[in-house]
Parts: sequence; structure tokens; C-alpha cells
Amino acid sequence: MTFEKLSPKQKQVFKWCYNSDYKAIICDGAVRSGKTICMITSFILWAMRAFNGATFAICGKSVGSAERNIILPLQSVVDITHYFKVTYTRSLHLLTIEGMGKVNYFYIFGGKDEKSYQLIQGITLSGIFLDEVALMPQSFVNQAVTRTLSVENSRYWFNCNPESPEHWFYKDWVLRADEQNALHLHFLMSDNPTLTQKQLDDAERRFSGVFYDRYIKGLWVIADGLIYPFGAEGKATVSSEERQYIRYYISIDYGIHNPFSMGLWGLCNGVWYRFDEYYYSGRKENYDKTDNDYYNDLISFAKDYPIKEIIIDPSATSFIALMQKNCKFRVRRANNDVVEGIRNTATSLQTGKIKICDCCTNTLAEFSSYRWNEKFNEDVPIKENDHAMDDIRYFVNTVLYHQDGFFAQVR
Repeated sequence: MTFEKLSPKQKQVFKWCYNSDYKAIICDGAVRSGKTICMITSFILWAMRAFNGATFAICGKSVGSAERNIILPLQSVVDITHYFKVTYTRSLHLLTIEGMGKVNYFYIFGGKDEKSYQLIQGITLSGIFLDEVALMPQSFVNQAVTRTLSVENSRYWFNCNPESPEHWFYKDWVLRADEQNALHLHFLMSDNPTLTQKQLDDAERRFSGVFYDRYIKGLWVIADGLIYPFGAEGKATVSSEERQYIRYYISIDYGIHNPFSMGLWGLCNGVWYRFDEYYYSGRKENYDKTDNDYYNDLISFAKDYPIKEIIIDPSATSFIALMQKNCKFRVRRANNDVVEGIRNTATSLQTGKIKICDCCTNTLAEFSSYRWNEKFNEDVPIKENDHAMDDIRYFVNTVLYHQDGFFAQVR
């Protein structure tokens, strides 16, 4: 990482921590803007210059995401590895860095829920780096900051992509950066000089709707309107022609009085097609089917296709138990993170990783009515006409994406 080739904002990331005017830095804005690798590199260089034998924290939404987004890339940064010995002990979630007569310790934490603050209690920290801070609960972030208060010259690094303008971090830190004695830098993709025009174009086409405003324009905006405008406009719809599929899944959103939705997915030339659907509403038909009824329907729906797995809402415990008892299908409980799943599904539709065959009429109808709930300040979809939307989200978030939310190779 050559300092002369950095953008002006990236250079500020490296300089700010040696200025006594600031206690923290906040970098928010677009994806692919080059903020993360600059921040973690500057964090390590500052720590090794300012301390010896000290303890620090590197935090992500989960330990896994921190390892993927921070630890692995860091081990390839020449500005670090040329001067220091970097050792990561995964069993302890501990990064040890030695060099120039010093050694410091960087513990990895995940701030995924309200209980996470307990993991960081009791430790004294000389500095903290929080990646994806807007995805962490306020209690965890507050506890992390508290752990540094007894250390003179401690510093905080905050990195995130925008969320709702009602988000606590936006209100408490971004809007109050001066009061918090923090330097706020707002990044766009143009602030990353390593990106080519093709890479910029590829990044832009991955998002639509509110996610485009947040991750490309870098805006803290409310989620409103259609959740999947790309799907509602029919841009992901294809004809139901015969294709040579090489792998098959079924995704299920379980319902008794509410609709029970299943999608049959096939992989062809790197694209997943939803080429058949099942949709039954007990309320509409005035008859609630039993688990055995639905299981028989599943058998008929699967036909003789070699189904790799059934992906299902993990709360459908009775139906999961019935499928496991019969041992015909391999069953996997879906990753049911709603907002992450919606974001991943929107990206998959936008980039053509999934397509919907025109025979799936209930699915296409739901695309046109699936909307954000504007009565909430958080990202919450309206819980109506969402059953096919949910089973698609289960499939995308569980098969196309790993649990920590990064895109997996097609398996």
C-alpha cells in the first residue's frame, strides 16, 4: 500500500490518530470505497507505534465476519507483514503482532446481539476497531468504548455502510461527531483509486432500491416503496422453457392458515432458476392442511428430481421433524436473517444469479406487492403477501450465501 497512491481521504485515515484533537474516527459511505483496509492497517500501525504489551479489540458483526473481512486481508498487507510478525490463533480468536522490539495482542469479538456485550466485559483495551458497527447493538459498542476509558491515549475506529437515518449510531456518533471528538469521513467509491471503471460499473449493478442509495450513493436513507423493484418490473422473469439443470433444491415457507409456499430450484449454466412453485392458503381455501397433507404434497412437488436439500424456515419444527422421520430428504434449517436475506436476494436478482420462470405466478404477484413498512424507523417489510418472498430469501441466504453473508461459490 503506497502512501502516494492513496486518495486524500485514505491518507486522512492514516494521519488522524497522531493528532491529539481526535479520540475517534468514523468512516461511513459506499461499498468498495477502500475504507476498511486503510482503517485496519492504520489501526495496527498506530497500536504498534504507541503501545507495547497492550491489548486491543477488533470487532465484527460476528467473529467469522471479522476473520473474513479483517484478519485474512490484513495478513496480505505488505505494510504490516514487512515490518511485523503476524500470528493468528483461531482457537483463542487472538491476533498477536510482534516487531521492532514490541508485541501487542488483538482479540477478535463478534457483536451480533444484545448479549454480546457480556463477551467484552472485564477486559482493559488500549484501542478498538469496529467493522460493520451499524450492524452491532448499541450495548455492545458502548461496552467496547467503556473498556478503553482507563487507558490514556486510547482511540476508536468505527467503520460502516449506511443504514436508516433513525439508526442509533447515526444519531449518536455520525451526527454528533464533533461532540464525540471524532473525525467523520464520508466515503464514495470514487475515493478508492484502485477501482477500474469496470469494477465501478459491476459494483453499481449489484444493488437496487434502498440498497443502491445506501451502498452506492452512501446515503443514510429510510427504506420505503417496493422491496424488489427489479423483480416487480419483470426484469428477473424468464420463460418456462426446458433447461438442463444439474442440481436441485426446494425452499419452503411453512404455513397452516397462512399460505404454505414452496419453490423448486434448478441450476443451469451458473444461474439458479425457480422453475416451479407450490402455493396453498388455508385461509383462502377455507381448509387447513395437516403436516401429513403437506408432506404428501411435497412428495408430489419434488417428483423424481434428485433434490439435494430442503431449505425451510427453522421455526417449522413439526414439519421438519416429520421430514426427518421419513428420511426421504435432507433437510436444512434456513438462515432467517430478514434484512440480510432481503439484501442478498435483491443483489441476486439484480445480478442475474437467480431468475423466476413465468409459470411461478404467485411469486411474481408477490414481487409487485412486497413493500417496506414505512411506519417503522427500522428496515421492516410489511408482513403481507410475503410467503414466496420468504422462501426465496431462505434459499438465497442459505444456499447462495454463507451464514455470515458473503457470496459462496455455486456448490
